[in-house]
Amino acid sequence: MPGIDESLLDAMRLQGARGASVVDWISGLALGAVGDAPGGDVEAMAAETAELARLATESGALALTGKSPGGPPDDDSGGPSGKEPPVQDLIITNADSYHLLRFVTTTFDSTVFVHLWLDRDEGNLALARIRLAEMADRLVLG
Repeated sequence: MPGIDESLLDAMRLQGARGASVVDWISGLALGAVGDAPGGDVEAMAAETAELARLATESGALALTGKSPGGPPDDDSGGPSGKEPPVQDLIITNADSYHLLRFVTTTFDSTVFVHLWLDRDEGNLALARIRLAEMADRLVLG
């Protein structure tokens, strides 16, 4: 199981990857980073993306499971388990790039996400999203 550094290097192997980081969305600190950062400042990027992550995970409307009100409660058939973040990922589209934020699920209350900065012309958004999800599932923190 890969740690933070290995996972970030794996993310940079994606075609069009400009930079990647693992960020704690509570503190806004980058736990690891590789490649470039938008604006050239990894810590500023970590703080700004952490703010987006907090907004998405703490928003009642964005964190809905998609079940209709009054529907059956979530069970073991794929519904939220209490350990999974209410949002799986965020995609921000710019004129020349994509930013993918994938929340990391752990056995404890995880407050970590992986951020991938992807060139829009060179990268494949769908493939990057799949690979980032796989990477986040394998990531070992600690």
